[in-house]
Amino acid sequence: MASTDKSPEPTPAKGPEPTPGKEMGVGQHMIDKSAMMIQSLEPIKQISHHSCSFAIYSHDMARQIETHHYCSRLHQNFIQCAVYDSDESDARLLGVEYIVSDDIFETMPPEEQKLWHSHAYEVKSGLLVNPRVPELIGKPDLENLAKTYGKFWCTWQADRGDRLPMGAPALMMSPQAVSPGLVRAELVHERDAKYSISSESLKSSRVEIPEPEMINPLADYWKQHGKGFAIDIDQTEIKLRAPFP
Repeated sequence: MASTDKSPEPTPAKGPEPTPGKEMGVGQHMIDKSAMMIQSLEPIKQISHHSCSFAIYSHDMARQIETHHYCSRLHQNFIQCAVYDSDESDARLLGVEYIVSDDIFETMPPEEQKLWHSHAYEVKSGLLVNPRVPELIGKPDLENLAKTYGKFWCTWQADRGDRLPMGAPALMMSPQAVSPGLVRAELVHERDAKYSISSESLKSSRVEIPEPEMINPLADYWKQHGKGFAIDIDQTEIKLRAPFP
């Protein structure tokens, strides 16, 4: 059965083109445009924020990817993000990240907290950026984000060559100041060049952003325990009655 840390075999998804399939025709474009005019698409309209950063696979921290988060707020303490591999029109949806404030995180059971990561280093180091948003305007949000925790599930491991979403989801971790959580310099340079920014300069400008008084030691679990998490999918008997009301 499928596993996070194993490429699906055989893997029909691999090939020369990014994603198998034929180009959309004029008719399909007309249908899509008509639907956009008629339907509300309210959840999508609530997306108000784009941030770019990097993520690391929990089960294989040698694998690091650039990520683009398109986020909306359910309320002040809860953010939900669709995560893509670029900010282009043909970007692939890699997964989803949920972000909560520190007070909500502290209400979670310990086994759940192990699946989450902190954001303080990501913000303070200048790795997380808000493309094309002046730093002065974005700083209040960055100050809030530095005190949050995130849980990011990747459902499309495009970096290993998958042309389709294959296999089990992968839990992702945030960059940290110690190996193997350090982001490779070439990834940062490539991203910075794209947006004409300097992560080092941003780091200097964010020195005064307050750090959390304490980061829960169960978050960023690998730092304390040297262990990551992977999912193995097994067959199971179907439950005919829900164990909850």
